[in-house]
Amino acid sequence: MESLRRQIEKQVHSLTGASLGVLDLDQPRGDAGLFGPESMVWKIHADFTAMMVGGISALLLQMLHPLALAGVWDHSTFRQDMLGRLRRTSLFIAGTTYGGLHDAEQLLDKVRTIHLQVVGSAPDGRPYAASDPELLTWVHVSEVSQFLAGYLRYVDPQLAVAEQDRYYREVALIAERLGAQDVPKSCRAISDYLECMRPQLLCDARTREVVRLMYAAPMPNILARPFGNLMMQAGVDLLPDWASELLGEHQAPWRRPLIRSSVQRTAALLRWAIRNSAAQRAQRRLAQRL
Repeated sequence: MESLRRQIEKQVHSLTGASLGVLDLDQPRGDAGLFGPESMVWKIHADFTAMMVGGISALLLQMLHPLALAGVWDHSTFRQDMLGRLRRTSLFIAGTTYGGLHDAEQLLDKVRTIHLQVVGSAPDGRPYAASDPELLTWVHVSEVSQFLAGYLRYVDPQLAVAEQDRYYREVALIAERLGAQDVPKSCRAISDYLECMRPQLLCDARTREVVRLMYAAPMPNILARPFGNLMMQAGVDLLPDWASELLGEHQAPWRRPLIRSSVQRTAALLRWAIRNSAAQRAQRRLAQRL
């Protein structure tokens, strides 16, 4: 059983930023980072399965914004290296959530620098810049709203609204440090923001190509392929109904309970197998005394 556990954990790590070997979450001892263990950010971001489903759902939602899509389409290597993008995104989230303060600051500086280089024009002629405060807010809200949705569905459906609001208040720090402005910081404000943004969203040929590539994304080995397919289906299922309809991703009502129960079984297995997640390593780092 122990060899099976280690093998599963190895496969999980191959999908995350941990496989890049650039972040040491075991050091420096006692460093609580940007948020610390009592934060809702540490709590919401701790479950691998919920974050994976939420992250896929967030990317699908983000790509409905034509300017966000244009920036990714023109400047990202996602079409050739979808797994690499997943790992780099995972690295940023793990580092800013659970890393020491110096590592978190370095990651923020790096992303700010990259954003300054991501400029261009969308197919409709509108200019875009990844450093645009409004675009940064869209990307942030898409991301954290789906992280929280994944947590509510697969970890704790009874999480109090006050605690959900606290998560949004805390995690807004990341968006603001990257340059976002007027970041919504409560469930009600997030809901109002998404409703306000809907007229700007669309699904075109490039959006559909992103969805196709996500379904076809290569996995590190054959054993990971069923997991990747399930996570993709669960990511679509997690979207707001209006977003999945806009994408044209229709799931039969009978399929959704099957997807969710399969994810719950997978999550239980992964919680048993994973002993060196970013959250677990950060907890051990804080338990050490200087």
